[in-house]
Amino acid sequence: MVMDKKDQRAATMQLTLGTGAFALCFAVFGSLSAMMPILSKQMHLSPVQKSVAVAVPVLLGSVGRIPLGMLTDRFGGRIVFSIVMFVTMLSAFFMGSAHGYSQTIACGFLIGIGLASFSVGIGFVSGWYSAAKQGSALGIYGAGNIGQSLAAFGSPLIAAAFGIRWGFWAFGILLAVWFVVFAVFARNAPMRAPVRSFSDTLKPLGNSQSWILSLYYFLTFGGFVAMSVYLPIFLTETFGLTPQSAGFRTAGFVVLATAARPVGGMLADKVGGRLILKWVFPATALFSLFLASPQLVMFRVGVLGVAVAIGLGNGAVFKLVPQYFPKSVGSVTGIVGAAGGLGGFFPPLVLGVIKQQTGSFAVGFILLGLFSLGCLLVLLRSTANRITVAVS
Repeated sequence: MVMDKKDQRAATMQLTLGTGAFALCFAVFGSLSAMMPILSKQMHLSPVQKSVAVAVPVLLGSVGRIPLGMLTDRFGGRIVFSIVMFVTMLSAFFMGSAHGYSQTIACGFLIGIGLASFSVGIGFVSGWYSAAKQGSALGIYGAGNIGQSLAAFGSPLIAAAFGIRWGFWAFGILLAVWFVVFAVFARNAPMRAPVRSFSDTLKPLGNSQSWILSLYYFLTFGGFVAMSVYLPIFLTETFGLTPQSAGFRTAGFVVLATAARPVGGMLADKVGGRLILKWVFPATALFSLFLASPQLVMFRVGVLGVAVAIGLGNGAVFKLVPQYFPKSVGSVTGIVGAAGGLGGFFPPLVLGVIKQQTGSFAVGFILLGLFSLGCLLVLLRSTANRITVAVS
């Protein structure tokens, strides 16, 4: 598909609209973890209670990706993304008005819809680009993860200046503005595939490759989500940083991982996503050992290394999705994205239990390294199987 200048401008416009929508949805989602050191101190929460509070939104954000991806394939991203933005906007205002732990959990679950928005944008954006350009385009779209950084840095500062509720409401207002802009200017891709039946959208579930990609994304995006939602808690508890200082450092992690994501997509366009992942998995395992260190300098090295590795991995995985499933991008994105979201759901719970039982987070980071090596083994075996099939 050769695009003229008019088509290129239209594609760029829709990519911008989708990326902005995802970034602000992600900011609303990230505001809860950014505010948790403040909320936990106010409500006197235990390590496990804090872990549950930041993990619950990830649950909806994970499972919700599957139906949202399917709906995007069926009805187009414009209407689905508009609905998702509206619900996310409301959840921000509900969260700012919550009182007590139970209401925080309930509103936090709803705020997870902001994380689920990712699969909508993948289907919305990919239709505007040829297969040769989708790695780069989806890598740029994935840079909407920067919304987590905006929340990590901005929410504690806004809350300190204007009150706790504004730590949530500020991003709800920004999302409301973008919702109007998106509703006016967003358009579905003109070459969008015809509406498919529900049974057709479920067919990728029978393909083992969709589950292998899910495993990779469980580590890369799950690691990103887990680190971004738990770092404020970890830094305040382990190294005694203030919520504002912890938020600033968490924002740095998110910015670095987000910047690496489009690079991963562009590199995958040139050399293939599988080759990128062959380097990502062992690098993640190595830097996980630095995360297990009780020294702040070593921990910083681990954070920066993991940020780059999983950021590159995120871009590489979503180069492979449209490559393997060109007619089911939204559906497979929902499946793979759900796995990635669940990868962000379980680690905070595990870390909370490990911290409460052992007084340290080190074992949890060692488990991260072992899981990374497991993903590498699966990748190498699947590569060997593909070579065997080709030879035979």
